[in-house]
Amino acid sequence: MFILYQRDDCHLCDLALAVLAQARVPRLESVFIDADPELETRYGARVPVLRDSAGRRELDWPFDAATLAGWLRAG
Repeated sequence: MFILYQRDDCHLCDLALAVLAQARVPRLESVFIDADPELETRYGARVPVLRDSAGRRELDWPFDAATLAGWLRAG
């Protein structure tokens, strides 16, 4: 499972979602950080950020389908 940390009304987040859909990332959960002070502190300046469910790896924006595919394979 993968988690995409994002914000409401975030153009970059929309672009990241399009790349994730193009790459057919399985089991994707979206987490909006706007109402969570802890997540806001951690990800506020970095969103969108893709994280694996184990929490071992994160992929910061910008990424394209090729970069994402390499990141997924390396996991």
